[in-house]
Amino acid sequence: MSKIIASNHKAYRDYEILETVECGVELKGSEVKSVRQGRVNLNDSFARPDGNAVILYNVHISPYAEASYLNVEPTRERKLLLHKKQVEKLTGRLTQRGLTLIPLKVYFNDRGFVKIELGLGRGKKTYDKREDIKRRETDLAVRRMMKNRKR
Repeated sequence: MSKIIASNHKAYRDYEILETVECGVELKGSEVKSVRQGRVNLNDSFARPDGNAVILYNVHISPYAEASYLNVEPTRERKLLLHKKQVEKLTGRLTQRGLTLIPLKVYFNDRGFVKIELGLGRGKKTYDKREDIKRRETDLAVRRMMKNRKR
């Protein structure tokens, strides 16, 4: 049973998620305490391969108030903990046109470690977003009709 700290709802709206990957993240002590308080913002964040590592950009983890001088910059670049094979696979997939790595959620796993779920996504066009809205509305209408029919 994992405890979800933050999720990126905007990513599901703006991107078509093709594949997901779970990975660890390299954090300082005060950052972990801040994550435990739920002070994480995933908006406008992304990940990019850099050599034989994947780096996470623009994730805002608010400074921990009791850490004083040990606090670090809130939006610093953070290294993701992945196996070499996983990094190679993601790098290969990202060479395809239009694919990006987007953090979908931050959570604690069963062992208490901070994990990030990355999604390999392709940006949606405006008409794709409209189709999703139409599909959602028709599904909702069908469910309402089925519910009323049972009565």
